[in-house]
Amino acid sequence: MSNEPERTETICPYCGVGCGLALTEGDQEGDVQLARWNDAPVNEGALCIKGGAAPQVVNHPDRLKSPLIREDGEFREATWDEALSQVADELRRIREERGPDAVGFFASSQVTNEESYLVQKLARQFGTNNVDNCTRLCHASTVAALGESLGTGAMTNSMRDLRESADVYWIQGANPAENHVIAHSQYFRKAAQDGTFVVQVDPHENETTKDADLHLRLKPGTDIPLLNAVLATILEEGWHDEEFVEERTDHFESLEERLADFDREQAAETAGVSLDDIEKAAEAYATAENGAIFTGMGMSQHTCGTDNVQNLINLALATGNLGRPGTGVNPLRGQNNVQGTCDVGALPNLLPGYQSVADDEARRTVEETWGFEVPDEPGLTNVEITHAAGEEIRGLYVVGENPVMSEPNSSKTEAYLQEMELLVVQDVFMTETAELADVILPATSWAERGGTVTNTDRRVQRMRAATRVPGNTKHDFEILSEMGSRLFDHGWDFSDPEDVFEELREVCPIYRGVTYDRLGTEGVQWPCYDEDDEGEPYLYAESFETENGRGKFRAVRHQPPAETEDDEYPFVLSTGRIEQHYNSGAMSTRSETLIRVVPENFVEIHPDDAADLGVEDGQRVVVSSRRGEVELKADVTDGVKPGVIWSTPHFPDAPINRLTNDALDPEAKIPEYKAAAGKMEVSVEPVEK
Repeated sequence: MSNEPERTETICPYCGVGCGLALTEGDQEGDVQLARWNDAPVNEGALCIKGGAAPQVVNHPDRLKSPLIREDGEFREATWDEALSQVADELRRIREERGPDAVGFFASSQVTNEESYLVQKLARQFGTNNVDNCTRLCHASTVAALGESLGTGAMTNSMRDLRESADVYWIQGANPAENHVIAHSQYFRKAAQDGTFVVQVDPHENETTKDADLHLRLKPGTDIPLLNAVLATILEEGWHDEEFVEERTDHFESLEERLADFDREQAAETAGVSLDDIEKAAEAYATAENGAIFTGMGMSQHTCGTDNVQNLINLALATGNLGRPGTGVNPLRGQNNVQGTCDVGALPNLLPGYQSVADDEARRTVEETWGFEVPDEPGLTNVEITHAAGEEIRGLYVVGENPVMSEPNSSKTEAYLQEMELLVVQDVFMTETAELADVILPATSWAERGGTVTNTDRRVQRMRAATRVPGNTKHDFEILSEMGSRLFDHGWDFSDPEDVFEELREVCPIYRGVTYDRLGTEGVQWPCYDEDDEGEPYLYAESFETENGRGKFRAVRHQPPAETEDDEYPFVLSTGRIEQHYNSGAMSTRSETLIRVVPENFVEIHPDDAADLGVEDGQRVVVSSRRGEVELKADVTDGVKPGVIWSTPHFPDAPINRLTNDALDPEAKIPEYKAAAGKMEVSVEPVEK
């Protein structure tokens, strides 16, 4: 008889790659250890530094283990009945006094599909479409552009077929070597080693650059002129796919008209990239048999983010690089379940399966299952909700998100949230947002949670609980089910996550053929419309998911960032993620391993700029914008362009989002994290490195 401890196979809680890992339970409550899952379908046993360190946060002493209610400015422990009753009573009061649209709901990419599904159902039964999730802060513009032009806001292809079939990778505004480490090491790097030509378009030199055959190091905020120069080159040289354009697309003439007299030299100068390199990149992609585009937040987090991504779609459509293996437009999703949270309808304008709330037929279908009417007007996005706090919005129910750290101009977000009549936070740790709450509901961590999550290439996978629920905490699905039962007279009698998933399948066409039994350990890639459907490794083989089945060109023009550098603020301030940390730092800064490797925040500056300012490597500096200031350690490096300073959003004690701009893309309502006007000043003497 084996003495091996029982292993539980589940999914890593960090990025959207969806790596499988196995856990064993220790002797103490909540103690889990990592075990290898060598045949996990996505990662084949490999894990990055974050995945390897993930068990360290499960039994962390900072875990919330009892409901808390604020009284006289202080938190006191409460029973679940007290806490849930107070939330339900206050939500009802606000609805009665001000209407259902006076409340907002934030779903989370750190919980399961089932749990985010319940958040959006709770909002809609409450009577509002004011429900959103963190994709608004990372890929909302990608979802909008892909949905409008191709039909679906997700990766068109699969990591496996992209490794095996692509001749060229066009990676723009993404850094998979650090942000999607296993996708890079298991797929992208292996493809590059086998001869795939890699074009990287990014202002920041990073680990991905090491695998690039050609790095177009543009100025932040100039993606459109660079891509227009690429497209103009392709059209001038006749490298576009005339047959594909004729048979499968609309509005190509708008692109031809926009680029007819396009000044490529001026565009190259605007972008800060040589025209010769732009032409080499254009030829490599357009003349390849199969070209695959990857995009990330370097493209999406701009006031022109939707247009940025649209121009990548224009590039794929013009060259016929869609609808077969090794091609497509592939957004690399940043969180464990950000794809699934969108899939299940936690968006203010879309129901489960990306069905519009304004679509009468779609609403009728979900209303038949839910048994209540759904509002037909889109709600507010998360940044719009926080900006309306205390006025239009009087109550906010936050599940697993930390807007005080993650939203731009975050000092203003913090001030807004303090104006709420009711702030409910359902989370694992006492985050910066939880500190402002009226009621805190302690939830379970990734290692205690069962359900499904959906990774970046549309693979629905099972998460399985590996350890017991600590203290007086509850699963998110239990908390939400109990809240729904207190607020409404029907529709919330769920026994377990699978019970929730069965209802989700009824209202989400792209998940309809998925069952827990079918998922096994391999998962299923949506769309999967019935139980005989194997799912789709790549999309649009025959037609696009638009009204007429054709892909849509839309020509775009350069728009400078909402805020540009000037004499007072002479630098472009940009932000990005690093390999060792994650998002707002709620998990990663509580990991002994990760905080030991990168213990504090930093700001990169080019050596020429550092010399002009008298800044030495390792010195304390103050970085400021029109919204605030933060003290950081200077990292003098030629990894950034002159005139650019670059930092990360991961550290609560040096919150760079106090400085970022809350100007929004007008269509997708995503903030402009990637370009703001900033300055740097020496703080104190150099520190030891």
